[in-house]
Amino acid sequence: MQFEEQVEAALADLPPEFARALENVAVVIEEQNPDEPDLFGWYDGLGPGRDHAGALPDRIVIYRRPLERAFSDPEELRREIRVTVLHEVGHFFGLDEQRIDELGYG
Repeated sequence: MQFEEQVEAALADLPPEFARALENVAVVIEEQNPDEPDLFGWYDGLGPGRDHAGALPDRIVIYRRPLERAFSDPEELRREIRVTVLHEVGHFFGLDEQRIDELGYG
């Protein structure tokens, strides 16, 4: 399964109510973060229920290179892509790092 397909599969596994909330969120794959090359993912936005007038769309970025460097085993890579997607979705819903870690997506 290709990297993009794994990201799509992680999103497809979300409960319908979460998936609906993400309808206007851009989920993109980039090679790596130029400022933090070891970063797996990033959420940038205001989150649900906030006034987005004049704001850029919310965005979740999954970084390919650091994930592929850190996880050479295909099954581990698949699992970590899923964890990273869920981690960033957690940020979209307003969860902080501590709560995301408690849920096992840190």
